[in-house]
Amino acid sequence: MNKKIVVTGAILILISIVLGAFGAHALKEVLLPAELASFETGVRYQMYHGLALLAIGLNTNAIGFPLKWVFNIILVGVILFSGSIYGLSLDALMQLKFSFLGPITPLGGLLMIIGWTILIVQLIRSKK
Repeated sequence: MNKKIVVTGAILILISIVLGAFGAHALKEVLLPAELASFETGVRYQMYHGLALLAIGLNTNAIGFPLKWVFNIILVGVILFSGSIYGLSLDALMQLKFSFLGPITPLGGLLMIIGWTILIVQLIRSKK
C-alpha cells in the first residue's frame, strides 16, 4: 500500500462529495443548467480519479513499479481539469473573471490522459 496515494485519493473523494452536495443543493437554484452540468462534470471526474487513485494506492505491492510520476501527473491533471471547471462554472455567480481558466481545462485533461497512458505502458512492461 502507498499511504500517500490512498490518502490523496480519499481526499479527492471527500472533496467531490462535498462539492457534489454543494452543487446539487446550493448551486441548483443560482446557476444556469449548462453551468451546473459543467460543475457536475468536474465533480464526476474528480470522483472517478479519486476512486482510481485509491485502488492504485491500495495495490502498489501488486503493481511492482514506482508510481511517483503517474500519481503526480494524474493529480495535477485532476486539479487543473476539475478546478478550472469549478472556476469557469462559478464565474458569473462570483462576478470574477475566470475566463483565463478556459485553456487550463484541456491541459488538465491531457495530463490525466498522459498519466493513465504511462500507467498502462508500465503495466504492460512490468515483469509482475
